[in-house]
Amino acid sequence: MGLIDMADQGLVQRFATRITGTGAKTVMFAHGFGCDQAMWRYVAPAFERDFRVVLFDFVGAGSSDLSVYDPENYASLAGYADDVVALAKALGINDGIFVGHSVSGMIGILASKQAPELFGKLVLVGPSPRYINDADYTGGFTAEQIEELLDFLDSNHMGWSQAMAPVIMGNPDRPELGEELTNSFCRTDPEIAKRFARATFLSDNRSDLPGIDAEVLILQCRSDAIAPIEVGEHVHRAIAGSRLVILDATGHCPNLSAPEETIAAIKAFV
Repeated sequence: MGLIDMADQGLVQRFATRITGTGAKTVMFAHGFGCDQAMWRYVAPAFERDFRVVLFDFVGAGSSDLSVYDPENYASLAGYADDVVALAKALGINDGIFVGHSVSGMIGILASKQAPELFGKLVLVGPSPRYINDADYTGGFTAEQIEELLDFLDSNHMGWSQAMAPVIMGNPDRPELGEELTNSFCRTDPEIAKRFARATFLSDNRSDLPGIDAEVLILQCRSDAIAPIEVGEHVHRAIAGSRLVILDATGHCPNLSAPEETIAAIKAFV
């Protein structure tokens, strides 16, 4: 991969990038809405022996450089995809593996179509190309439900976080998981969270699914309040040659609730 050029050092630092492992190929892990790279702490270390592992925070999340946050740039998922491409190029990634949780699955799709040489394999964990139901498509929510969700977030970021995080996480018998996600949501700047939520929950990336050069693995939890199984099946049908694995896990964050099963599924693919 070579050393990172000095000109790219600032870009790498912008995303609080952390690089471990020694493999010839790179695995880049991308977090979902309201989260940061810590959400991969149970999964990423399992790949350090065989791969170079890249963890990072999207601008506006975790320890990223908030001073470069531009509301217009991040009004859609394309802005986040541009950042994935820029960071991957700065790190010299070629034919790498992108692992994206939740909305980062679609961000990875967009990045892969923009620069196909970067990633030879994509792992989409609980992806959804559209959260709102359509005529012949089940996204899991009505348009009215999404608007209510976004209005709630706009008016009461803390209350929204406390109410929604346990629902998103699932696993009510393990309340510590919901509490961790609540704390992660609450750490996010409220204004940035509102904009990222709109970019996420109002997106429609169904037309971006066909024509992907990379090999694609879809990991779908058997019970997920955010991305129901019909969504995983839709993504699988739309991406020719993709593989769909139904995890024996519940909730939207198997990287936290079922890390060993998540690791095994990814390792079998890469």
